[in-house]
Amino acid sequence: MRWQEVCEHKELQDLPFKIELNKWGQIVMSPVKIKHSFYQGRIQPLLESFLITGEVMPCAINTSDGVKVADVVWCSEERFSQIEDEVSASIAPEICVEVKSTGNTLEEMEFKRNLYLEAQAIEVWLCNEQGQMKFYNQQGELGQSLLVPKFIKQIKR
Repeated sequence: MRWQEVCEHKELQDLPFKIELNKWGQIVMSPVKIKHSFYQGRIQPLLESFLITGEVMPCAINTSDGVKVADVVWCSEERFSQIEDEVSASIAPEICVEVKSTGNTLEEMEFKRNLYLEAQAIEVWLCNEQGQMKFYNQQGELGQSLLVPKFIKQIKR
């Protein structure tokens, strides 16, 4: 399938799963638990509070392994104007955030991190199941985000 078909398919609407495509156009569904949604819901407004320009949202991104949906992204005004009319982003937003679910392995999270960096993300942030944030760029793990240095390292309830 193509991403446009997934977006328009009536039977795939309102599923309690995160839907992505692999490089063969096959649908990959991941169940989303409450804790995952909690962290995603906390990260988005926190990110908005630190950045006064650009857009913060979930985002479908074209990668070398198909369309992946980052849980939260920050996209500059310039980059957003490039992708806003696309079905899935041809270039990754500057910041891509993934929240680890119980079903995700560390290898899967690292794989997605590398896909987003390959798709031209500047930073990829990973949130583990305890709310701990880790920040990465092309050079590897960072002590803190370089784009949003005041972003917290632990998401709490």
